Amino acid sequence: MAMSAFLLIASFLLMLFLLGKPLGILIVRLVEGELPRRLIKTENILWRCCGLKKPGSDVKEMNWWQYALAILIFNIAGLLLLFTLLMSQGHLPLNPQHLVGMKWDLAFNTAISFITNTNWQAYSGENTLSYLSQMAGLTVQNFLSAATGIAVAFALMRAFSRQGTKTVGNAWLDITRITVYLLLPLAIILALFFVSQGVIQNFSPYALIHSLEGQQQLLPMGPVASQEAIKLLGTNGGGFFGANSAHPFENPTSLSNFVQILAIFLIPCALCFAFGLVVGDKRQGYALLWAMSIIFIIATSVVMYAENAGNSHLIHPNIGNHFNMEGKEARFGILASSLYSVVTTAASCGAVNAMHDSFTALGGMMPLWLMQTGEVIFGGAGSGLYGILLFVLLAVFIAGLMIGRAPEYLGKKIDVYDMKMVALAILITPSLVLLGTALAISIDAGRSAISNPGAHGFTEVLYAFSSTANNNGSAFAGLNANNIFYNLLLGVIMFLGRFGLILPVLAIAGSMVTKKRQPISSGTLPTHGSLFIGLLILVILLIGALTFIPSLALGPIAEHLQLWP
Repeated sequence: MAMSAFLLIASFLLMLFLLGKPLGILIVRLVEGELPRRLIKTENILWRCCGLKKPGSDVKEMNWWQYALAILIFNIAGLLLLFTLLMSQGHLPLNPQHLVGMKWDLAFNTAISFITNTNWQAYSGENTLSYLSQMAGLTVQNFLSAATGIAVAFALMRAFSRQGTKTVGNAWLDITRITVYLLLPLAIILALFFVSQGVIQNFSPYALIHSLEGQQQLLPMGPVASQEAIKLLGTNGGGFFGANSAHPFENPTSLSNFVQILAIFLIPCALCFAFGLVVGDKRQGYALLWAMSIIFIIATSVVMYAENAGNSHLIHPNIGNHFNMEGKEARFGILASSLYSVVTTAASCGAVNAMHDSFTALGGMMPLWLMQTGEVIFGGAGSGLYGILLFVLLAVFIAGLMIGRAPEYLGKKIDVYDMKMVALAILITPSLVLLGTALAISIDAGRSAISNPGAHGFTEVLYAFSSTANNNGSAFAGLNANNIFYNLLLGVIMFLGRFGLILPVLAIAGSMVTKKRQPISSGTLPTHGSLFIGLLILVILLIGALTFIPSLALGPIAEHLQLWP
């Protein structure tokens, strides 16, 4: 088992880095606007349709607050359109099952969920959403929410590479190019691969079949492969079916499962390579990858060990196999399910191929903790890069205090304003998680949705708020979150968790882009060596530990101690 686990993790990381590096080179060309003439000519047609001549003349670069305003306007418009579509889907075409529109509170929650790249689903897709809602609503927002996160990462990369200016790019141009040149081609290729593996893609009504036992069963149909591809590439996570990637129509084979895991980490990994190239020092990107990979390997090993150890209450001396297979697909097993759970919660994706609620106490705690760190271990599409750069700035600041020098990163001084924005960005999601959890377990509307008593029930609530505040979207199950209280509260938390982080990040970009790089001196802290990588890992662990250990002690740690006295 140990050798199989090692080979699985090693092969996964090897394939990830081999695919991520060339993709990072493509992303650099998007960041710097260096595109072939043929693409520019095609792009100009799009801009003419929007009333503009061409990007070089009419599309001007923005300062940070103009960029932030464009991002907010764009996403609020998407929220209103998606909310309207979900409410009125019963009167629209491509609805062979004649499903009615969502209730207003569920539509509000779902619309915010998909525009914030969270994809929290308090419903079962095959029983709730029409094909039109899945395609024109959810799949479209899967592209646009991922493009939003990557665009913010682009702005921050430019801020570190440029000096003595005020602009960080153009939000409309970035979102368009990211969608057309990065996300759409990758999604088409991945969707075709999934179809070859058996993922369905059709507009047929649900099929009524007769089983071998003589029973009737209704099999859901739909355009699944197209949504599946971007749900993974964009680290969205929203499944076409309620069972998500545990459903054989979404994830039919071991090969499709491995490719799904790779797809989740692909763009976050490529952005690290791109960051090193954009700032002119590849070692900076490698340092981020080292820090992410070390924490990722440790987290994966813990989950695999915990699920392999199983539940002590179910162990019998005459049974040699103690694996915890509850809630897992037999075709994936312990190792692939454990790896998937770590990847999806480290990457802000939320897709699942096993039910995290059925994991052991420690096995379920690790995905929970990965979300609580801010999901910077590779993280979401774009959000992982700008999230870990916040911890980099914090680590540089701490190191500067220890040696008595003004902190700087990539030759740019870190001042008081920058650290205020870093503190605000890092503290916003823990505040939402802890305050939301405290409110939910303090009132009847929150407690009444808990189906499991004791420490496990508390973990379910804590997991829900950790998932939504950090824009992950996976659920611990066992919590009836489809009611007015949770739909409204979690919807607001998802919105604040997304844009409450993006605004300080863009403010930091606006501050950094105006500064000039200082020459490297003997007192400059190297931010690419093993010492700094260790410091960065320590800062990430300390922030997570100091913030969430008390709440974890009430949930998964207490549950573990009950299982293993």
